[in-house]
Amino acid sequence: MMINTLKKFTYRAFGLSIFSEFFLPELPQIDMEEHLASVKVHKADLTGLWSELSEADRYFVVEKDFTMFHVPDTAIYLIKNGREIFVSPIEGSEEDQIRLYILGTCMGALLMQRMVLPLHGSALVIDGKAYAIVGDSGAGKSTLASALLKRGYQLLSDDVIPVTLSEENVPIVTPAYPQQKLWQESLDQFGIDSKQLRPIIDRETKFAVPVRDQFAGESVPLAGVFELIRSDVNEIEVAPIQKLERFHALFHHTYRNFLVSRSGMMDWHFSTSASMVNKIDFHRLIRPTSHFTADKLADFILTRVKKEEIV
Repeated sequence: MMINTLKKFTYRAFGLSIFSEFFLPELPQIDMEEHLASVKVHKADLTGLWSELSEADRYFVVEKDFTMFHVPDTAIYLIKNGREIFVSPIEGSEEDQIRLYILGTCMGALLMQRMVLPLHGSALVIDGKAYAIVGDSGAGKSTLASALLKRGYQLLSDDVIPVTLSEENVPIVTPAYPQQKLWQESLDQFGIDSKQLRPIIDRETKFAVPVRDQFAGESVPLAGVFELIRSDVNEIEVAPIQKLERFHALFHHTYRNFLVSRSGMMDWHFSTSASMVNKIDFHRLIRPTSHFTADKLADFILTRVKKEEIV
C-alpha cells in the first residue's frame, strides 16, 4: 500500500514544527500554517537526481547541508539545509517502512545540518535532569528505558536524542516524540500485550509503544550518559568512562555518525563534544546476553543519579 499523501499535516517533534505531505501518526499534531513550519516534508520524484549523483554500490550521497540516500524497495530521500526533506516512494513500497526512515535517518541528518547533535539511544527525565542511554543496535536501550518508565520516570526520546548547547554551554536534550520501539521479548518481560500495538514494520515482532502519559514535553539539561553493551559476561559490569574515552563514546553513538565527516562537520562535532565531556557523568554498563537484566540496570542508574544529587 502506498503512503497516503492526499492530506497535509503539521506536527511538533525534536523541538521543530514539521509540515508534512506524509501522515506521521507517531508525532503530535499542531495547528500551524505550512509557511510557518520550520521543517517541510514533501513528496517528490528524485529518481533522475539520484541517477545523476549516485555511484554503484553506494546508498548515500553526502555534501555540506545535503544528504541523499536510497533504500531499495522503499524510497529515495533528500535532506537539505536543515529545513527540507524530500521523499520519492518506490512503487509497491510500504508506508510504515517509508515513515521509519523519515523519522530516523532523515531526522538524524536534518538535526545535524541544524547543528543539533543526534545521539543514538533513549533519553529520560529523572529528578528534573536528562539521562541518555546509548548503545549499538540490539544493546537493549529501549528495554532499559522501559524499565525506568515502569518506575514512573518520563521519556524524552527513543532512537534519536537531540542535544544542543545553551549559551552557557550546558548540554540540553529536546523532546522527540512520545513513542518507544520494543521487541516482543521485551514486551513479554514487562507483561505488555502486543495485540493492541502496531508492528513497526509488517510481519516484524518489534512494536510501536505509545507513551503519551509519560512523555516529557520540555527540554531538560543532560546530566549523564550511560553506554550499554551486550557481552558474554555472567553478571552486570559497571565502569566509569574516562575523559578521552568520552570523545570516542560521543562520536561512536552519534546517530548515523558517518555523515559527520562526509558533510565536513568533524570540527563542529569535536567542539560540541569538548563542551560536553566535563559537564556530564559517563558510565559503561556491560550486560549479559543470557538473561534479562533491565531491572537491575535501572537500579544502578537510579543509585548513581541519587549519588550525584548528594554530591
